[in-house]
Amino acid sequence: MILEERPDGPGDGENSARLQSRDLLEQSQPSRLQSRRARVHQLIDKELHIRTGAENLYRATSNSRVRETVALELSYVNASLQLLKEELEELDSSVGAPRGQGDNVSIPMIPLGLKETRELNWATPLKELITEHFGEDGASYEDELKQLDDLRQAIRMPSRDQAGLELLMAYHNQLCFLDARFSAPARSLGVLFHWYDSLTGVPAQQRTLAFEKGSVLFNMGALYTQIGARQDRSCAEGTGHAIKAFQQAAGAFGFLRENFSRAPSPDMSPATLHVFERLMTAQAQECVFEGLSLAAPGAPHDSPTQLHLAQEAAQVAAEYDLVHRALEQPPACDCVPHSWATLVQAKAEYFRALAHFHTAVALCDSPTPTEGTLPGYEQVCGLSWASELPQDPEGRRKRGKAHLRRAILGQEEALRLHAGCRVPRQVDLLQAVVGQALRRSLAKYSELDREDDFFEAAEAPDILPKTHQKPEARTPNFSQVKAVDIFHRLGPLSLFSAKNRWRLVGPVHVARGEEGFGFTLRGDSPVLIAAVIPGGRAAAAGLKEGDYIVSVNGRPCKWWKHAEVVAQLRSAGEEGVDLGVVTLSSLEQPCTGDRRPALLSPGGLLRSQKEYGRELPAPNRASPRPLLGWSRKAKGGRAEGRPQPPSETTTLAPDAGGPPSPSECPGWP
Repeated sequence: MILEERPDGPGDGENSARLQSRDLLEQSQPSRLQSRRARVHQLIDKELHIRTGAENLYRATSNSRVRETVALELSYVNASLQLLKEELEELDSSVGAPRGQGDNVSIPMIPLGLKETRELNWATPLKELITEHFGEDGASYEDELKQLDDLRQAIRMPSRDQAGLELLMAYHNQLCFLDARFSAPARSLGVLFHWYDSLTGVPAQQRTLAFEKGSVLFNMGALYTQIGARQDRSCAEGTGHAIKAFQQAAGAFGFLRENFSRAPSPDMSPATLHVFERLMTAQAQECVFEGLSLAAPGAPHDSPTQLHLAQEAAQVAAEYDLVHRALEQPPACDCVPHSWATLVQAKAEYFRALAHFHTAVALCDSPTPTEGTLPGYEQVCGLSWASELPQDPEGRRKRGKAHLRRAILGQEEALRLHAGCRVPRQVDLLQAVVGQALRRSLAKYSELDREDDFFEAAEAPDILPKTHQKPEARTPNFSQVKAVDIFHRLGPLSLFSAKNRWRLVGPVHVARGEEGFGFTLRGDSPVLIAAVIPGGRAAAAGLKEGDYIVSVNGRPCKWWKHAEVVAQLRSAGEEGVDLGVVTLSSLEQPCTGDRRPALLSPGGLLRSQKEYGRELPAPNRASPRPLLGWSRKAKGGRAEGRPQPPSETTTLAPDAGGPPSPSECPGWP
C-alpha cells in the first residue's frame, strides 16, 4: 500500500495545481513540435510527388507551351520545398519563435536554397572499371564504394553550420580523387549525375564529374548564404560571422563563374552567378553598416560619426541598386524569384532614406555651429552643397528638415514596395524594421517642425556613397579539410589511373646471381626499375627498364618506400624473389621519386651505379593534371595530364600519393 502525502492547507493545494499545470504545459510543447514536424514532412512528401509528376511531363512532352507551363509549376514547387525545409531546419534546431522580435529587430537577408539531387549508383560502373582497367577484383572494393555512397548521401542534407560545410568540402576533395583516378579522355565514367535547379526546380543531368563538382561548389556557396542569414546580427560577434559568411559565398560563386562554362542549369550560368556575387557582396556591405551602427549606438551629437554612418548607408543603397539592375536583365529576370527583386529594391530605398536620416541628425543635433563644425559635410553631399550650408542654427534646422523629408518619403516607398512582396513568414521582419525607422523619422520631423514654417526648404541633396570597409570575396579554402583517397588501395595516382595504360606482369621469379639481381632501383611508391644489366638475372627473367614493382613475394608494395623494397630484396636468400611488375604501354612514364639509383649487389649491399660505368637519367616531374574541369582550356599550349619523358637534369621528390592540391584544379590560383 502506497501512502500519498496530502496538502496541509489551501495554499499548498494551489501550488500543487500550479505545478501540475506547468508540467502538462511542458509535456505538451514537445508534442506540438512533433506534430508540426510531422505536418511539414507530409507537405514535403506532397511537393515531392508533385515535382516527380511535373518532371516526367517535362521530359515527355515536346510542346514548348507545355514545357513552359511545367517549368513554371516546377519553380513554384521548388520555392515551396525550400521554405518547408527551412521551417523543418528551424524545428530541428528547437527554434520556437522567429528571430528579430523586440527592439533589436534585423532586416531579413536573402539565402539561397541548396540544389537537390537523386540517389546515385556508383557500384556497377566503378566495379567494372576496376576490374577491366586496373586488373583487380571490383567486388573486393565493396567497403570503399559504400563509404563513397554514404558520403554522397550525407551531403544531400548537410547541416546549416560549419560541420555541413566541411562535409561538402570533404566530398569535393573525394571527387577530385575520383577525377584523377577514374576519368579518362577516351571514356566516360558511366555515372549519370542528376541535379535540380536551385531557382526553378527544373532537372538537369550529365555524365561528367565536373557537373557533380560544380553542383557541390554551388551548394557550398548556398550554404554560406544560409549560415550568414541565420546569424544574430544584434551583436558584434554575430555581425562579424555574417560578413565572413557572405564574403565566402561571394567567393564560391565567383570561383564557379570564372572556371565553368556551358552550365546545364540556369542557376549555374555565368550571368546568374554574377548576380549572386553582387547580392552576397551587398548583403555583406549591409552587415558592415550594422556593425558600425552597433559600435556607435548613442552618438546623436557626434556629427562625424553620423555623417560616416550616412555615407555607409548610402554605400549599401548603391550596392543594392546594382543588384536590382542586374536582376532586371536576362537570364536572371527569367529564373530569379520576383520577390527577390522587390526586396532588393525596398532595401535600396530604405538605406537611402537611412542615409538622409543620419545626415539630418548630424545637422540638427550637433553643437552650436562654428567654423569647421561639419568638416565632413562636403564629402557627404558634395562641395557645392557644402558651400551653401547655412551656419546659423535656423538654416541648418531647415536643411536637416529637408533631409528628414527625403528619409520619410524613402521609407514610405520601401513599405509600398514591400507590400507587393510575398512574405513567407508569420512575422514580417522587414516591415517591422522600416516601420520602426519611419516612426523615428516622423518623431524627429515633428520635433523640428514649427508652426511658422510657411516656406519649405529646398530639396535635400543626394548622399554620396563611401565605405571604409569594402568586403572582398573569399574563395573557399578546400585544403582546410584533410581527405584521404577512398580508393587508396589501387595505388599512387601518378601511375594507377584511367589516364595511363599498363600491363601486369608476374609474378616473375628472379634468382640472385654473382652480380646480384642485375637491376637498379629508383623512386618511391611505386619503386621503378631504372636499369637492367644486360645478361643479368633480371634480364633473363624478362624484367625491363621502366617497369614498376607492385609486389614482392606476393605482398603488395605499391605504396612502399625505396628503402622498404630494398630491405625486402636484401633479405631474400639464394632462392631469389617473386616480383609483380607493371609495364606502361606509353613511352612517357610518370615520375616516381628523387632517390639516387642503387644497385643490388650479391651480398645484399648497395653499390653506386658508377661502378658499372653508367649514368642513369632522372625522370622529369609530370605536369599537374587539372582534376576539376568543365570545359576549361589548357594553359600555354602544353599537354596536361600526360607523364613527361625523362630529363637528365631534373631531380624529383617522391610521390607520396597525397590528395590533389587545389592548384591542380582549374581556376585555382
